[in-house]
Amino acid sequence: MLLNCYQYEFLEAGCDEAGRGCLAGPVFAAAVILPKGFVLEGLNDSKQLTHTQRDLLRPIIEKEALAWAVASCDHEEIDKINILNASFLAMHRAIEQLKTQPKYLVIDGNRFKAYPQIPHSCIIKGDGKYLNIAAASILAKTHRDEYMTNLHIDFPEYNWQKNKGYPTIAHRRAVIEIGLSPFHRKTFNVSAPQLDLFSKNI
Repeated sequence: MLLNCYQYEFLEAGCDEAGRGCLAGPVFAAAVILPKGFVLEGLNDSKQLTHTQRDLLRPIIEKEALAWAVASCDHEEIDKINILNASFLAMHRAIEQLKTQPKYLVIDGNRFKAYPQIPHSCIIKGDGKYLNIAAASILAKTHRDEYMTNLHIDFPEYNWQKNKGYPTIAHRRAVIEIGLSPFHRKTFNVSAPQLDLFSKNI
């Protein structure tokens, strides 16, 4: 069972990102402050949930949270400062947009660039341990999926509606055959040693 938050002394925001390993599109991040005693059946790490489950949980989180915000860094920023720094920047932007500023941050993962004047803790697999990080993971994931689905309308050949920009074999193959779209991350490696091995089965 997930805990409400990491500590109870200070008002706390959970933070997580989505899209870090994608070939195309922005990296999204969310920050969420939940009420004390908040309970939501089914709330868990977004990776453990189906698309339908995430979409059902998102409006409840957005309605019931004390504060929430979603922000992003686009593909050009990712190419300029690298994906790790872009993930940190997207989280900073989300925190900055919170209508209520937290006094403590919990970050999913093992690294973070400190946000000015707010202490933090990094929690490995935190989205499966704390409700506020799980909520952030769902908001980051659903907002990013929505963004990539909208991009798919103009770039259907990459099938972003299905793969959301992640490096599936079919997505890599499309880039190799068609070329990069304006939204692909140019510093990411599109080819892979296993591509030829699997391409015959696509």
